[in-house]
Amino acid sequence: MSTKITIIDKLSAAFSPDFLQVINESDNHNVPPGSESHFKVIIVCGKFNDQPLIARHRMVNEVLADQLKNELHALALHTYNSQEWSEKQHSAPQSPPCLGGGK
Repeated sequence: MSTKITIIDKLSAAFSPDFLQVINESDNHNVPPGSESHFKVIIVCGKFNDQPLIARHRMVNEVLADQLKNELHALALHTYNSQEWSEKQHSAPQSPPCLGGGK
């Protein structure tokens, strides 16, 4: 199973999100073609209500602990509750360009 599918499955089961997008950004980095090492996750969930940003990230990191330990090099998290997502007009920031890795 691909890393992307594993991330989707685990986050879906743990959070039952209102919105979930998992984007493989590995091709923006100095890694072999087809790599699954750099991801961006946008997740909108009621479990994030009244939770500070650091708590939200810890919740996601706990669910993805095995992937963070063994497969992922980078994980950009954008965690919102429904109201925040609406205020953001259903949009998360773009990831910055890679500046490392010899590119």
